[in-house]
Amino acid sequence: MDRFLPLETDPKQLSPLDLAFLGDCVYELFVREQLVSEANRPNRDLHAAKVKLVNAEAQEAAIKALLPLLTEEEQAVFRRGRNAHTHHTPKNMSSASYHAATGFEALFGYLYLKGELDRLREFFGLIYNGQERTSSI
Repeated sequence: MDRFLPLETDPKQLSPLDLAFLGDCVYELFVREQLVSEANRPNRDLHAAKVKLVNAEAQEAAIKALLPLLTEEEQAVFRRGRNAHTHHTPKNMSSASYHAATGFEALFGYLYLKGELDRLREFFGLIYNGQERTSSI
């Protein structure tokens, strides 16, 4: 099992918001590790670069790029996360963007708990390389 803790956790039994809670952190760790590995730079620059990738709009764009590649199981997890009833939507974004980002995060949490790091690496590589082409990070 490829996870930090060797705990038995069935991601199919967790709520989509619990999966998104974990998936947000998993995705952010990918981003932070990538940025730190690229160059030694001031913390404020790292933070600014991270914020460009770890936000609802960027995650909505990422899931749109990944959707054609998802298995049926992964699509179902994304839809569960997207359709989850959240009690808060930030004022500066649309409800649709926020829900798409929640679905994206749920997918990352689900795959992490299943121990599918290779699949997460594949997805992150596609996302990061696509972001790199469309903006300067």
